[in-house]
Amino acid sequence: MPKFNDKWKVGPHGQLEKLDEGLLTVEGEIRMPLGNFPRRMTVVGLTAQRTAIWSSIPLAEPQMREIEALGVPSFLIVPGPGYRLDIRPWTARYPMAKVICAPGARGAVEKAVKVDATSDIWADPSVQLETVPGIAGKEAALLIRREGGTTLVINDLIANVRHPHGIGAHIMARLLGFGVSHPQIPRVGKWMFVKDKKALATAFRKWADEQDLKRIVVSHGDVIADEPRKVLQRVAADLDV
Repeated sequence: MPKFNDKWKVGPHGQLEKLDEGLLTVEGEIRMPLGNFPRRMTVVGLTAQRTAIWSSIPLAEPQMREIEALGVPSFLIVPGPGYRLDIRPWTARYPMAKVICAPGARGAVEKAVKVDATSDIWADPSVQLETVPGIAGKEAALLIRREGGTTLVINDLIANVRHPHGIGAHIMARLLGFGVSHPQIPRVGKWMFVKDKKALATAFRKWADEQDLKRIVVSHGDVIADEPRKVLQRVAADLDV
């Protein structure tokens, strides 16, 4: 894990993409040992002109104005222990925002910033925060329900790096199983972080039962919009092996 950033440091990133009403996402890059690697931030509109920021990435000012036009960044969700890199400059820019993480990640996140909650405290029934079972409570997930369908936002449970940029990213994506050919649980995560395969597989199948599931947003790689329910069923079956 790189040293935490204390200042607003804008790295390479794309444009904000509207996935649904009040739902934006953007892909950036993070420097890793073998080269730059894609990472993704998601912005969720909440009631009362507020937003929740999932896996915060500092963006250039035009994109930040787009986010602020959607709503005031009021909740900063750190989806897992390894996603603290830019949380300090975000809390400095938005000092009234509450920091939220999964219960098992609290100790790691508090090495960077104070955690305000380990559950959804935003009082918006259309956006549900869950603690993912089977991985010692270390990762969160979001279910966002809109008229057009449901979006599942997860962290390292599934990767979909179909278009790695540069030789280093290619090597890392293939070596560690970050979904170059199809969405999958990264090998490193399956080996190191999954403690209860049955519990995690049950969670995947529960999400697959969401009848209006339209897409899965992952922290590394492309948004999964092609048969997301089948993707969840397949990765659940992979855990059964």
